[in-house]
Amino acid sequence: MPTVSIIVPAYNVAETLAATLDALLRQSFRDFEIILVDDGSTDDTLRIAESYDDPRLRIVTQTNRGLAGARNTGIHAARGEFIGLCDSDDLWHPVKLARHVLHLQSLPDVGVSYSGSAMIDEDGQRLGLSQRPRLHDVSAAHIFRRNPVGNGSAAVIRRAALDAVAWRPAGEYQRDWWFDETFRQSEDIEFWLRMALTTDWRFEGVQGDLTLYRINSGGLSASVSRQYEAWQRMVDKLTPLAPDFFAQNTGAARAYQLRYLCRRAISDGDAGTAATLARQAVAASRRPLWEEPVKSAVTFAAALTLNVIGASRFARLRAALSGSSNAA
Repeated sequence: MPTVSIIVPAYNVAETLAATLDALLRQSFRDFEIILVDDGSTDDTLRIAESYDDPRLRIVTQTNRGLAGARNTGIHAARGEFIGLCDSDDLWHPVKLARHVLHLQSLPDVGVSYSGSAMIDEDGQRLGLSQRPRLHDVSAAHIFRRNPVGNGSAAVIRRAALDAVAWRPAGEYQRDWWFDETFRQSEDIEFWLRMALTTDWRFEGVQGDLTLYRINSGGLSASVSRQYEAWQRMVDKLTPLAPDFFAQNTGAARAYQLRYLCRRAISDGDAGTAATLARQAVAASRRPLWEEPVKSAVTFAAALTLNVIGASRFARLRAALSGSSNAA
């Protein structure tokens, strides 16, 4: 049996899939399998996957069940002691798997090992931005407020930790659920927080930007309201598990979530949405202002500037500042 199973959900990702699979197959740690779950693709995704002649790649096909459903199918088929998650438009550094396996083997109480991530654009070029999460002493409150795991391609998880939160809902006859398939957004944070609240498995990160996380431009703010609704539904679902925890932490977590969505609206040039979210974030809690004063100030100043000068001039200003930074 392989030591690691890497789950790759794939839905209409013909443009990026080959780069993702190539990066995974170049891992310095070799004892792994890749389980690619074709989630009802209608483009060339399946053909591209089938063109690979590598015994470590297994392909599972299903009708579309969404990202959470594709991950669940992959986990069900996995044979490894550790389960890696990599979305089909992201990349892994060649040493990522080796570092996570060593981490998990060295610390048997760690259930989720994750890393930082460098951002890349649609063409795979680095943007000079990184997610540098908290790596140690991670509590459920940290996960709720700031989600240090960061994205769906950053984690390698102990199978025993996964199975500690598995369940089979009524009407499901094929396999267990680990991720909640009723969520099409916020499924990651729902999963991490549920594990943190209901098990003793520790979350801990390893140094380095070992994931390359692809940022797709355009259309960001269009999903802001849906993402906030999904986040609130996650809170409503999990609150009965730990009412005191949510009473104490929801205000600050809401402020961080609204600040994050504000930044998304700014990136898409949506001035009205950015301003509304900035006001809501401050009203929800002042905690981000003193915990992360620089990031909060930059976010809210950018929202104000976008509203004052408009999207076109703001985009030119950002480009000029980015050029000056790169030149320096």
